[in-house]
Amino acid sequence: MPRPDKVTDVAELTENFRSSNAAVLTEYRGLTVAQLTQLRRNLGTSAQYTVVKNTLSKIAVRDAGLQELESFLQGPSAIAFIKGDTVEAAKSLRDFAKANPFLVIKGGVLDGKLVTAAEISKIADLESREVLLAKVAGAANAALSKAAALFQAPLAQAARLAEALRAQRAENAPPAEVAPVADVTPAAPAVDADAEPVDAVAEAAEPVDAVAEAAEPVDAVAESASDETGAPAVEEPEPVE
Repeated sequence: MPRPDKVTDVAELTENFRSSNAAVLTEYRGLTVAQLTQLRRNLGTSAQYTVVKNTLSKIAVRDAGLQELESFLQGPSAIAFIKGDTVEAAKSLRDFAKANPFLVIKGGVLDGKLVTAAEISKIADLESREVLLAKVAGAANAALSKAAALFQAPLAQAARLAEALRAQRAENAPPAEVAPVADVTPAAPAVDADAEPVDAVAEAAEPVDAVAEAAEPVDAVAESASDETGAPAVEEPEPVE
């Protein structure tokens, strides 16, 4: 009957295989504890590096449906369960193996598919997720800037063409005719040909003085009236002494 602690270890390994983005199986024969500690630091949070027992690991890979990994479980084995950036973890394992030849990368699994040590090295040569995202963002910004320039270019070109046509029309247009200045002298009133001149009318009118001379004086009229009626003229009385 399996010991409870072994059952727990198998269940934990099985869950790590199922939940990880990738898993890389290695042999660490000859590495010191300090070197293994440094490797874990290099991996950081992108991977969990665990020393395992081959017997328990074989049960775990079978339970996870990854029987093809059993062939890699030979000798002192340690598994890097990658739950972060796969490229970054592959770079860390490859670079550490170059500096410490005792670390041997055997192979692994990526998204449920078996990968060899050579394929893991090719993955390490790829650009990281952050670099790819930065490039995608840069390409998107460049595309937007280029599109904006393309949209603005026809408008600016059309504006320059319209201004050139306007200038050409203004240059080729005939000179404008100057309208004559209107005569502002007020028109003389119409003269009736049959009307008599003012001077003639004035001469024809009888002067007031002539009319006055033609009229008899009041005294002369009164004397004439006395003679016609026979009434004596009234004499003023002499003053009494």
